[in-house]
Amino acid sequence: NAAMDGFAVKFDDIRNAAAESPVTLRVMDRVKAGHASALALIQGSCMEIMTGAPIPDGADTVVAFEDTSGFGTPSVEIRKAPKKGANVRKRGEEVSEGEILLEKGMTISPSETAVLASFGYPTAPVMKKPRVSIVTVGDELKQPGTALSGADIYNCNSFMLEAACRSIGLEVAMQAHAPDDRAFLRKTLSMALTAGDFVITAGGISTGEYDFVQEELSSLGVEKKFWSVSQKPGKPIFFGTSAEKKPVFSLPGNPVSALVCFAEYCVPVLFALQGKPAPAKLRAVLSAPFPCDRKRHRFLLGRIWAEDEQLHCRVSQKTESHMITSSSGANCIIEAAPASEPLRAGSPATCTLLPWACLQNRQEG
Repeated sequence: NAAMDGFAVKFDDIRNAAAESPVTLRVMDRVKAGHASALALIQGSCMEIMTGAPIPDGADTVVAFEDTSGFGTPSVEIRKAPKKGANVRKRGEEVSEGEILLEKGMTISPSETAVLASFGYPTAPVMKKPRVSIVTVGDELKQPGTALSGADIYNCNSFMLEAACRSIGLEVAMQAHAPDDRAFLRKTLSMALTAGDFVITAGGISTGEYDFVQEELSSLGVEKKFWSVSQKPGKPIFFGTSAEKKPVFSLPGNPVSALVCFAEYCVPVLFALQGKPAPAKLRAVLSAPFPCDRKRHRFLLGRIWAEDEQLHCRVSQKTESHMITSSSGANCIIEAAPASEPLRAGSPATCTLLPWACLQNRQEG
């Protein structure tokens, strides 16, 4: 089909066309996109043609309108000869017969959707979207919008984890809260295991008197794979699998700890369930010192950006695990191995881009 508006011609008719010696051709027909000419182009003639319209039989080249004169009259002058075959999109030039359009495991983004539609596929087989159950735990947590007593705080983890799951294409099958009551917690966890393909809890997973989550998961048949990781924040993270092999992650209750653990542990597994690779680790230059921990691997929320053909990063101003405002404006997690001294500004650091964030060309926020 035609790659631009112009005139479909036989190249041999116009090969010597020039501004000082134009070639005059009779206009046989006008061909619009979505319509084919019933005529075959004959020698000494041309057809007006629109972008995307089928090339008429007998034509092999399209001359752009701007290289002609006399548009709208029974004949036109060709004042410049393009190369033979110019402005013609050949049938099959993009993809050969038998060539794979989309590889198994590719995410169906707008680009892949366009490819499928362009080649006539109204549907495509895809992996099932994982259904996630989210359970928050703790007597102190109250719904936003309700009045707080002196001992209460608002439950941000529930909303944060739901938004995080939806941002990476997951379906939230259940969202519940359980107080520090064993029977209520056991019933809630049982419902979560039934409703979802993947279970995330937040709170009640440390070693306190009312941290019942690990015991109640065990009573429901969840097999522990690991608990307690030498990292800061997020040391008391639990991972196990149910009798049906459903992944179960129990995250710490501090919001930043929960967010970091979700991004570093839950996301790679959730991506794998969707056939996607884990988010890439990036190397960036620190714009300010990074406060390492002497004994534990350190994860801190921060920002990463591109500037002067180099990735740069900096830690959010507030670094305590209960200070969720540090997550606002953050687009990455910066990490460092245990060290007795801070990493200096200018040192390389490893960063993971948050899956719902984007990399920018300059520092913001």
